[in-house]
Amino acid sequence: RIGPRASHGAPHIDPRRDTSCPGSGQSTAAMSSTRAVLQVFEKYQKDRVTFVQTVAELATRPQNIEPMQAAGIMALLRPLLLDNVPSIQQSAAIALGRLANYSDHLAEAVVSNEILPQLVYSLSEQNRFYKQAAAFVLRAVAKHSPPLAQAVVDSGALDSLVQCLEEFDPGVKESAAWALGYIAGHNAELAATVVEAGAVPLLVLCVQEPELSLKRIAASSLSDIAKHTPEMAQAVVDAGAVAYLAPLIVSPDAKLKRQVCAALGQIAKHSVDLAEVVVEAEVFPNILMCLKDVDGFVRKHAATAIREVAKHTPELAQLIVSNGGVAALVDYVNESESNNRLPGIMALGYIAAFSETLATAVIASKGIAPLFAALVEEPEDHIKSASAWSLGQIGRHTPDHAKAVADAGVLAKLVAVGAMDVSSEDLKTKCARALKFIIEKLTDLAALDITLQESHLPAEVVKFVVQQISKVLPNDPAGRHDFVTSGGLAACQALDAASGSALKEYVDVIKSCYPEEIVRYYSPSYASQLLEKLEVTA
Repeated sequence: RIGPRASHGAPHIDPRRDTSCPGSGQSTAAMSSTRAVLQVFEKYQKDRVTFVQTVAELATRPQNIEPMQAAGIMALLRPLLLDNVPSIQQSAAIALGRLANYSDHLAEAVVSNEILPQLVYSLSEQNRFYKQAAAFVLRAVAKHSPPLAQAVVDSGALDSLVQCLEEFDPGVKESAAWALGYIAGHNAELAATVVEAGAVPLLVLCVQEPELSLKRIAASSLSDIAKHTPEMAQAVVDAGAVAYLAPLIVSPDAKLKRQVCAALGQIAKHSVDLAEVVVEAEVFPNILMCLKDVDGFVRKHAATAIREVAKHTPELAQLIVSNGGVAALVDYVNESESNNRLPGIMALGYIAAFSETLATAVIASKGIAPLFAALVEEPEDHIKSASAWSLGQIGRHTPDHAKAVADAGVLAKLVAVGAMDVSSEDLKTKCARALKFIIEKLTDLAALDITLQESHLPAEVVKFVVQQISKVLPNDPAGRHDFVTSGGLAACQALDAASGSALKEYVDVIKSCYPEEIVRYYSPSYASQLLEKLEVTA
C-alpha cells in the first residue's frame, strides 16, 4: 500500500533511525571508546582512594606497621601526596603521619624519602584539610628527637607552620601550634628558631581564641618555648602571654588548666623578675584552688608553679604564706603521693629556708608531719632526699625550730635512712646535711642524747652531736643527771676520739661537767681497772 505522500517521490525515512548513516556509526564508536577510557581512569582513581584510605586505617594498629614498612609503603605514599585528587592527598598525609608517629625509625624514613619538602610546599598551596594533615606529619616527625625536629626546620617548615597560625580555620591553627610546640620542646636552639620565625605572638592570639582545644595546644607550645632559658621565657612574656594565661587558671576545663599552670611555672622558674611578672598577673590566690582540683595533673602543675615562685626571694615566699599557701601546700603533700608529692615538698622547703618567721609558718601549719611521712613512706630516693632537705630547712633557724623537728622523731629517721645500704649517695648526703643543720641549733639535751646513741650514726654527724652537747651541757645542770643515767656520758667516752682532735676536745668539755669519780665510773675501762685492783690486793 502506498501512502498519501507517495506521489511526491520516494517514501519518507527518519534519518535518526537509519543505522546505515555514516556519521552515526562513527559517533557511537567514539562515545564507547571514551567511556572505556574514562572507566579505566575512574577505576584507577577509586583504587587509589581505596588504597590510601585502607593504608591510613591499617596504620592505626601497631601490629600492621612493620609489614607495611617491609612492603615499601613510604615509596608508594610519596607520589600520592601530589595526587590531583585532594582526598587522596589528605589520606596519604594522614597515613604518613600515623606511620611517623609510631617510631623514630619510621620518622627517619619519612625524612630520608624526601617527603618533608613536598609537605612544606603543599602547606601553602592546599586546602585546610590537607594543611591539617601535613602539619600532623611534621609534628609526628619532629616529636621523636632533636635531629628529626631539626630536619623539619631544615625543610623550611617553620615559615609555613607560622603562616598556618594565621589561618581562619581553628583546626589548621591547632595542628600548626602542636607541631611548633614539639619542635621547640627539644632544646633551646630549636626553641629559638621557633621564636625567630615569629610564632610567639600568634600563639598568644591562639590562647585568646574561643576553641578550648586550640587554647590548650597554644598554652602547651608557649610552655615548651619558655622552659629552656630566661631569654625564651622573656620572649613569651614580651608577647603578653602571662596576662592572657593567668585568668585561665579558673577555667572549668581541666586539660586547659594543666597547660596554663605548667606554662606559668616554666616562665616563673628562671628569675625573680619573671616570677614577679607571674605574681603581678594576680595568679594568687586562685592557683591555690588548683591544689584541690579533681585532676591530678592540674594539682601537680599548680604545685610546681607555686614552687617556682617560692624559691626566688623571701618576699615572694611571704606572698604565698599571706595568701594561705602554706596550709594549702601541707594539705597537698598529705593528700598526694609519689612524684606528685615532690613539688609540694620542695615548695615548703623553699619557703622555710628564707627566714625563721616563714619556717614558723610551716611548723604552725603542721608541715613537719607530711614531710616526715614522705621520708618514711616514699620508695623513691629523690623524694626522700627532697623531704630530708625540706626538714633541714625548717630546723636550721633557732633552737625552737630544731626542737619542733626533733620532737617529731625526725632525727632518728634521718640517721636510719642515711645508713641504709640501698640509699643513694645523694640521699645519704641530704640526710647528713639535714642532721647537721638541725643539730647545730638544737639545745634540747634529751634529743641530742637520743641521737648520739643511735646506731649507724655517721662519723661526721657524731662530731656535730658531741659538739652541740658540749655547748649545752655546761649550761643545763638539771640535764646532767639524765645524761648520765641514760648512758650518754658512757657513750661519749666510748667514742674513738684521737688525741688532739676536735672530737676529743668536745668529749673533754663534757667530762669536765662531772666529778672525776663519775667520769671514771662511766669510762669504758672502769671495769678492767677494778679487776686489776682486785688482782693486786689478792
